[in-house]
Amino acid sequence: MNLTQALLILRARWPIVVLAPLLALAAAIGVTMMTPKTYQATTSLVLNYKGSDPVTGQAMASQLLPGYMQTQIEIVGSMSVALKVVDALKLTETPNVQTHFLNATGGKGELRDWLAAGLLGKLAVQPARESSVLQISYIGTDPSMAARVANAFAAAYLQTSIDLKVQPSQRTAVYFDDQVKVLRDKLETAQQRLSKYQQENGIVSTDRSLDVETVRLNELSSQAVVAQGLAMEASARGRSAAGGVGSPDVANNPMIQNLKVALGVAESKLSEIAQRLDKNHPQYQSAKAEVDKLRADLAAQVAATSATVSANATILRQRGDEAAAALRTQRDKVLRLNRARDELTVLSKEVDSAQRAYDSVANRLALTNIEAQANQSDVAVLTPALAPFKPFGPKLVLNALIGLAAGLLLGVGGAMLLELMDRRVRSAHDLRESAGLVLLGSIGSAPVKRQRRVA
Repeated sequence: MNLTQALLILRARWPIVVLAPLLALAAAIGVTMMTPKTYQATTSLVLNYKGSDPVTGQAMASQLLPGYMQTQIEIVGSMSVALKVVDALKLTETPNVQTHFLNATGGKGELRDWLAAGLLGKLAVQPARESSVLQISYIGTDPSMAARVANAFAAAYLQTSIDLKVQPSQRTAVYFDDQVKVLRDKLETAQQRLSKYQQENGIVSTDRSLDVETVRLNELSSQAVVAQGLAMEASARGRSAAGGVGSPDVANNPMIQNLKVALGVAESKLSEIAQRLDKNHPQYQSAKAEVDKLRADLAAQVAATSATVSANATILRQRGDEAAAALRTQRDKVLRLNRARDELTVLSKEVDSAQRAYDSVANRLALTNIEAQANQSDVAVLTPALAPFKPFGPKLVLNALIGLAAGLLLGVGGAMLLELMDRRVRSAHDLRESAGLVLLGSIGSAPVKRQRRVA
């Protein structure tokens, strides 16, 4: 079927093509006039895109994601928000609502869920183009009720957004609170171990430069070096003093020097007397006795001085041995303290590590508690919904156009359907196709010529 045939069919069955649109138009106008008027109330919300949390000041990367706005739209249209609206408006207490619920569902399901689903069916959430404004619209037969529901959805969405942000922080705060208790116990245990170890080993500080025992070791080391040097020198003097007057200590003794002078004088006197007198002379005997006495005193004094030097060397050697022994004892003590101090350093690091972990978790707990108690949202009401004065629907002109278009389609379709059920020859082309004959010619209707009147 070509376009010419279609036009011939429509011209032949023009009553159907004309009548169907007229009937559809009349039906659309009638239905529109009988349909109750509806009103649309809209609440505008603005979403915060500053990208920072109002409590912590940290960056909120989730708001910068491409799907953030769509996520908020899904939240507004969620059953959780709708249930909050039902509870806020106390719709379950509305008269006859139970009867409508029983008639609609037969008593199956929950009344709150049924009311929430009904509210969502009349809700429209749309984002403004190229902005962070979100529009919540509700359509109802009562303008004031429509405004109340739209504002209730906005308030429920604000509360839900706060809950979605606060509830994870509350759960996290509980977790961190448990961790703080565990870390506090670990810190107290580490501190007790450190204090007990210090008391058992008598260690006050881990700093070796401030340790008294180390200072004492250094002093004993210096004293031992000095004592060993004095002992070596005294030993050399003792060996030299054992040789007699050749020793410096013996030679430098004042008494020995005086005795040597006196002995020299006495020997000179004895020599002079020996030249003049005989050995048996009393003067000679007296001078010789004085020389013998001085020699004996000198020998005794030399022996006493040598003994004194040897005794002093022995004492210095004993002091050196005692200093060396004290040095070894102090060195062993310091080594033990160093080993204990190394263990103390490990315990101190454990305390420091436990303290840092406790401080970190405690700070995180404090911040999480603030976040869990925050009632601020990144969404604000820009324009609350007001009761509309003009109805949103039904739209008479739009419904009439839709009815007219639908009637035209039905008329055309009906004409084509009737033509297929009762096929007729509308043109020469139809005759050739239906009979299969050769068309020699066709006689058309001659135009009617008007005759001129003769005067």
